[in-house]
Amino acid sequence: MIQQQISDAIRLLQQLIATPSFSGEEQGTALLLQQVLTAKCRDVRRDYNNVWVRNMHYDERKPTILLQSHHDTVRPNAGYTLDPYLPLMDGDRLYGLGSNDAGGSLVSLLATFQYFYSRTDIHYNLVFAAVGEEEISGERGIQSLLPKLGPIDCAIVGEPTNMDMAIAERGLLVLDCEVVGEPGHAGRKEGVNSILKAIPVIQWFESYQFPKVSSLLGTNTMSVTIINAGIQHNVVPGRCTFTTDVRMNECYTPEEVLAIVREHVSCTITPRSMRLRPSFIAESHVLVKAGKALGREVFGSPTLSDKALMPFPTLKMGPGDSRRSHSADEFIYLQELEQGIEMYIELIKLVVV
Repeated sequence: MIQQQISDAIRLLQQLIATPSFSGEEQGTALLLQQVLTAKCRDVRRDYNNVWVRNMHYDERKPTILLQSHHDTVRPNAGYTLDPYLPLMDGDRLYGLGSNDAGGSLVSLLATFQYFYSRTDIHYNLVFAAVGEEEISGERGIQSLLPKLGPIDCAIVGEPTNMDMAIAERGLLVLDCEVVGEPGHAGRKEGVNSILKAIPVIQWFESYQFPKVSSLLGTNTMSVTIINAGIQHNVVPGRCTFTTDVRMNECYTPEEVLAIVREHVSCTITPRSMRLRPSFIAESHVLVKAGKALGREVFGSPTLSDKALMPFPTLKMGPGDSRRSHSADEFIYLQELEQGIEMYIELIKLVVV
């Protein structure tokens, strides 16, 4: 039975690769997933480009595990030498955009869900969700879907982790900063140069050390990544704006980080969003204990996923390697898919049976 599911998963991943699905433009892959699920499951639902379904014997009295991954992709970069939409098999590799991030995890979780779909001997509900807009943290992705799924007790978020367990994940806080000076004539050295006023502020962002350090994620980091000032060469700029990328460990909330920043710098700080929060699942959680029983390692992930938007314990885990994500000529090993499906099934068995 598992071998058939592995073959079906590989075939579906090939179809997904061949169907462009940029973030916010996932209609084609959403329709494909809807059709595949409808052929084997009842009451398949779609919301925007999110497709989801509950197990056949869903019981509101039971706790529920969400199996979730995304079917949107980034756009192919200029380094591609292969057709990003051609699912090319070369030895044990399957090439194509989205094959590794996160198509491999998506089809493996779907195969796992189908394995348990009609069983009556499981003590948990299972919900499978394939969502869009993950790569842009869009509001029509998992965030819009969560209220429709019903109560969720915990989740497995499918992302390429070599099937090890990301139990912590950094949050993201993007800060738009503004330093105001006074415009004047450059030839007369008039005005107050906002660029010069911004320099010590930028230096603080680059040098400040947050006191709380995570054993899994290390310290918080802040990087100034965009700066704009001035309108022409002979005018002293009266306004300098810059953007700071802040990555948070699980020891801080976005609100705490924002308060620390505002306490230390004399400029206007405007956060773009407070949604992408750091997350952590305890090593004593049943999902993590099951993964450890299968010999999987735990680690803290520096990369962001839909895990950041889920208000319940989540385990990030999936086939493939994060280092291949968003790379040219992206690929996944077929052996990774097989291992992913088999290990997901064994992990869920340890929890729900």
